[in-house]
Amino acid sequence: MNLGFLGLQFSFGLQQSNMGPIYSYLGADEATMPLLWLAGPMTGLIVQPIVGALSDRTVTRIGRRTPYFLIGAVICSLALLAMPYSPELWVAASLLWILDAANNITMEPYRAYVSDRLDEPQRPLGFLTQSAFTGLAQTLSYLAPTIFVALGMNPDLVDANGIPQVTKIAFVIGAILSLSTIVWSVWRVPELPLSDAEVARMRSRPQGIGTMARDLAEAFRDMPRPMRQLAVAMLFQWYGMFCYWQYVVFSLSRSLYGSTAADAVRDAALVNGRLGGFYNAVAFVAALALVPVTRRMGAKPVHALCMVASGLAMLALPGMTSEGWAYFPMIGIGLGWASLMGNPYVMLAGSIPVERTGVYMGIFNMFIVVPMLIQSLTMPLIYEPWLRGDARNVLLLAGAMMLAAAVATMLVRAPREVAPSALAA
Repeated sequence: MNLGFLGLQFSFGLQQSNMGPIYSYLGADEATMPLLWLAGPMTGLIVQPIVGALSDRTVTRIGRRTPYFLIGAVICSLALLAMPYSPELWVAASLLWILDAANNITMEPYRAYVSDRLDEPQRPLGFLTQSAFTGLAQTLSYLAPTIFVALGMNPDLVDANGIPQVTKIAFVIGAILSLSTIVWSVWRVPELPLSDAEVARMRSRPQGIGTMARDLAEAFRDMPRPMRQLAVAMLFQWYGMFCYWQYVVFSLSRSLYGSTAADAVRDAALVNGRLGGFYNAVAFVAALALVPVTRRMGAKPVHALCMVASGLAMLALPGMTSEGWAYFPMIGIGLGWASLMGNPYVMLAGSIPVERTGVYMGIFNMFIVVPMLIQSLTMPLIYEPWLRGDARNVLLLAGAMMLAAAVATMLVRAPREVAPSALAA
């Protein structure tokens, strides 16, 4: 059921590890680069709540969520194929808007699909398995260029725009995985059929933009209290993660090579690929290991502890002057990433009405993209005067944000925890 998340998250992993260097090769400067990352938060803010609301009310022969998976996967694959061939900065930025819109068309209906298929005791396993596939996919996407170099490709073989050939091949593989894994998932695990009563209820309400807008407005008005409280924790943790993804390559180029020249950035990008592959491998294992721990302790304290581990790791990384030592902070970042992709959804799923899962998953994604939007707009303002134009200081800020997220998580009054039960995949 969750295999489609492998293709989806391989695409996100390619963005996280390669968009900063690609923008740099095409002439972007570090201070204003966050503005080029606005595609993700903006498309998520607009697309996901709308698609989530629509998917709650869609009736087709192949299901209510499946059409959105397939449409998003096709568009995503095409954008991935085109991205590394961008001749100009504006082309790469435009393609990122298309790519993120496609991913957002797929993302929340997919999470709603998992929630639809599983009863309450199974959801921790379902969402943390989804997190495990995230870790596996991003391990592969981060490591792909290094694997190609190990197989004999020249890391310094670049096109006229400075984009390495190993990066281009990684994006081609991402395009194939994005479509094929989602098709496999929906073929092997089709959506549960709706009852006649459910179909009649969905069709009894008028269709159109007005109905969708009313659905969103009503969902905001009736939003459960735990969901509102989670918004504060999500603000801190996603601001911090966006800082990390945007600036880790440039931090490594300074701490490991003492330079921000193109060759140093290219070497740092390969190192980040190996480090990112390691922390995502940690996330893959940790996500599965967290299932029994979360069921025993509850999602809230486990998530808070993982945010502390991630925050301390981000604070430590800028001080690492060799690649070998830099793997130790990746353990904390991997723990944080594993929890971040699973436990907030465990906390959320038990507090929202089943018939409105799609719209609430879409709204919950706003708690992810709004912090990213805030980060993208504020970082150009503070990068030089507050952070001294040094990417290592951005990582220190990211670490502080993750620690604040841990505190905010513990202040959430979580819904009733899932009772222990025999879990079936």
